[in-house]
Order: sequence, then structure tokens, then C-alpha cells
Amino acid sequence: MKHLFRGSLSILIALGLSLPMLATPKERAERVGAMMASAISVEFQVTGESDHIRLNVSGPNGFQFSKDFAAGKNPIFRLADNATKNIDGAYTYEIVVTPKIADGVKKQLQSAREAGDDAAVTRILYDNNLVEATTQSGTFTIANGAIISPDLEERPGIGGAKVTSAGNTPSGSGVNATTRHPATPLDNVIADDLIVQGSACVGLDCVNNESFGFDTVRLKENNTRLKFDDTSTGTGFPNVDWQLTANDSASGGANKFSIEDITNSKVPVTVTGTAPTNSIFVASTGKVGFRTASPALDLHITTGDTPAIRQEQTNASGFTAQTWDIGANEANWFVRDVTGGSRLPLRIRPGAPTSSVDIAASGNVGIGTASPQKKMHILGASGAVTTFPSGAMGAADNLLIENNGNNHLSFVDSSTGQTLIRFIRDGAASMNGFVSYTHSNDALELGTNGSQRLHIDNAGNIGIGGVSTPTNPLQHSSGAFLSAGGTWTNASSRSFKQDITDLSAKEAFETLNGLTPVKYAYKVDPTERHVGFIAEDVPDMVATKDRKGLSSMDIVAVLTEVVKEQQKTIDELKSRLSDLEKKN
Repeated sequence: MKHLFRGSLSILIALGLSLPMLATPKERAERVGAMMASAISVEFQVTGESDHIRLNVSGPNGFQFSKDFAAGKNPIFRLADNATKNIDGAYTYEIVVTPKIADGVKKQLQSAREAGDDAAVTRILYDNNLVEATTQSGTFTIANGAIISPDLEERPGIGGAKVTSAGNTPSGSGVNATTRHPATPLDNVIADDLIVQGSACVGLDCVNNESFGFDTVRLKENNTRLKFDDTSTGTGFPNVDWQLTANDSASGGANKFSIEDITNSKVPVTVTGTAPTNSIFVASTGKVGFRTASPALDLHITTGDTPAIRQEQTNASGFTAQTWDIGANEANWFVRDVTGGSRLPLRIRPGAPTSSVDIAASGNVGIGTASPQKKMHILGASGAVTTFPSGAMGAADNLLIENNGNNHLSFVDSSTGQTLIRFIRDGAASMNGFVSYTHSNDALELGTNGSQRLHIDNAGNIGIGGVSTPTNPLQHSSGAFLSAGGTWTNASSRSFKQDITDLSAKEAFETLNGLTPVKYAYKVDPTERHVGFIAEDVPDMVATKDRKGLSSMDIVAVLTEVVKEQQKTIDELKSRLSDLEKKN
């Protein structure tokens, strides 16, 4: 049979003595501040300099309390302020002390964070002893609406009046039934291995004929501790002392089971009484379940209402405090900005389609597509897909939008429902509209089928029909333009024209005779009167193809030819009149 107990542990079991503690719970609890409790409040006398102190308290029925206290102010928890009078039970507190950090150190940390230099951040934290926040945790109990004083503490070995089944103090135990301490201190030293072929009970409340059931080793008294005292002294050998602790010894303390680092006065693991079954469950696969014994994935959280994870950064290390929650329920999966007023900047609703948002290995982001081709690629959910803009986009283009089968893309004011900009495909696959913005000269272009139709430069000049460098407020590819003075100038260069012939006087007179001036008002504004012509009624010489408009220059040309011909007639009459006057 293997060696079961060796060294000092075997002596303790042989004597039936409880294991010693390095420090009492009260001594360990006062690393940050002493707890002063009354029936109505709990206050902590915190020593040392700090920037501020946070007090967190949790209790039955999901009770949570958190408050920051300025430096020099004692953290305090009052029953009257927190509606806990009628909630009896054990409460856990945590004090987090934020140290004073020099402004220079804060600037160094911020610069390293902005530069993404994690190694520099770690070095600065270690150099300034900011790696770990100074914390203290413990418990207090509310019974009958009042806080139980934590000053009362059970002494080791003062348990109940344990007797044998015959009603007598265990014979030969060397224990006084009143004090529960050994009447005469006796040490039994066994200079050999100790093998117990049965069960062992250690503690001052063990009795003769102890009923072990399936217990192999039992610790039995009012303060049970199992300490691992490492006596290593050689350089490089591990020597931290550990302890398994069951329950606090002070009144109002916690019903708990803890793993304690005695050497460094830390409690890395604690399980409190009434924790639900399978609070933490490690399956044979290595998967970890929280409140489930059948974790389906590496980490599996099960609860009846909104399983969530909290990520809380305090400012104990010099950075701005920030708290985020990641949670899920029947309404959504969400990220909650707790510090920013519990806003939900990111939400995913149940039933969202695959690749609603998809980030490719290239860094391209797809919305509605699993294969984004640009930095941002948006794909509609239905209908035949036609690329928008056209497939001629270059590698440097960052946005690709594909229409959703309705042949249009709209920018809408969500508050009014008004369409601000809409791009419409006319049904022909080649007629795709596009908008292009050039940052270098702040120019905006609109076009179709890869050709520019409208250009607006940073001076406000507008080019139409392919004019990419307009030099006038409005300029057309035909050569016509609106001058800066507001004068419309038609394109009239010989280079723009063909089939040039003279206008005869006969044609001009016939056209002029065919013009019928009228007075009228436009339907859009009946109050404003005009004088002009009706496009459908003018002679063919000055009519447009659709007979819906007129060119004033055409009529000016007709009038010019008529005036010239009349001037000839006037000149001839003047010459005849002069000859007659001479004869007389």
C-alpha cells in the first residue's frame, strides 16, 4: 500500500490535532482597511494614499451595489441606502484601491497604448508597480434586518459538546469536555511511515466509533483548515505555503471553501455556500461548463436569463476605466457599453442571415456577402445581381455595392422617409449609374456606363456631357456656357458646325412672315406674363425637332437677314432721293 501520510501531517493525524493557520481571516482582511460594522452599516478604515476607492457589494436575490469614494473618504455601506433591510443572508464585499499615478506615467501609458506597443505598456506597469490593483474582499451577514458584528470569532477547537454514543467523553482522548483542549499537551513522534488501513478523523470534535460512511479522511471541528507548509530553503526551490480553508471563523463570515496562498496572503479561488450545482464543471473533454454538466463547446454558459460576460478595466493601472458586457438572450446578441450609459452599439438579432457582416482574411468587409471584393462590399438579398458601379473599378477602389434586384440604390432621410439620392438602372445591363468623388481636387462626378455625364469642381463650376475641367459656372460639351456675368453663350465656333450655307433674303422674309408673336403666361406661374412664340406654330426654318422649344439665336439670324435686306432697300431709296434733289 502506498504511503498515505508523511512527516508533520502524520503527526497531526496521530494526535487528532487541527491544522494551524498563518493568519486569522480578520488579520488577512485588514490588508487594505479594517472593517467597522454596526447593526445598520459597514465602514472600512482605509489607510495609505490613493486616487479613489471603489466598494462593490453583492448579496442574495442578485443584489448588487457599487460606489466610488474620493481619497480620504472611508467606503461605507448603509442598509437604509440600499434597500437590504429585509434581505437576510451572506453578503460579499470587495474594496478596489486605485493608486495615485503621476501624470508623466499616465502620458507614457497612453502613448504606448496609442502606438499599440504592448511590451512598453507592460514594462511601464511593472516599473511603477501597477500590475495588480490593491484589493480586499470578505463577507458580512445580515440577519433579521441587521448586520451581525464581525468582531466575534470562534477559537480553534471550541466546537459543540461532542459525546460518544454512550454519552461520555471519548476515553483516552486527553481532551477536557468543557474546554475541548488537550488536558496535557502530548506529542507523538513517529520516525517511520504511517499507514492507516481505514478512515482517519482529525480535529478536536472527533469521537470514538466515528461514523465515517465513505469518508477516508475527515477534518472535524469548528475551524477546519488543511495547510501545506513547504519547508524548502534551497535556492530555486518552490516554497510557497498553501491552505485549504472551509468557512470563515468570524461571526457573520462566509460559508465558503477557499484555496489560499498563505505566503503571499492571497485567496485565488473561493467557492461560497449555496453556489448552484455545476457552477463550474470541467468535462472529460476539457470543455468547461458554467452551471451545466454537459458543456458543448470549450466554454459553455447556461442560465435562465441573459448569459453574459463582463469585461471591466479599472483605472488602477493608469488607464481610463471602462466596462463592457457581451451578452445574449431571445432578443439579441449584443455588446453593451456599461460605462457609457449601457448603450448597445452592436446588436445581432435572431434569424439574421449568414454573412450579414463578413470580414474576409484580406480585411475586406462584406454585408450580405461572404466574398467581399473591396474594402466594403454590400450585396442585396434578392434578385439578379448586377455590379454597381460597373465592373471597371480599379484595385484601389474601396467600396463596391451590388443592387438588390429592384434596380435602384437610394439614400433616404430616415427621419422623414424622403429620398435624398437615388441611382436607377433603366433595365439595360450596360446602363449603370455611378458617383465618383476625387479628394485631390474635391470634384464630384456622376455618369453612366463608365462615361462621365456631370462634373462639379471645388469652385462650383459644373461641366456637362464630359466636360471634366469647366472654366465657367455652367459649361456643356457642345461649347455652350453660362458666363460668370450670367450671360448664356451658345456654341458658335466654325469647328462645331457643318453644312454651312447662306440664308437667303427670301427665306428670311418667308420665315419672318410666318412668325406670329403672342402674349402668354407659363402654367407653373400664371402671374408672370411673357411675349414670344409658340414652338408648334413657327416655320420649319426656326423649329426644333420635337417642336417643344425655340432657339432665340435662330430667330435673331432671320431678323438679321431681314434687316440687312431692308437696309439695302433703304440705301437704294436714299440714293434715288438724292438724284432727284440734284435735278431739281
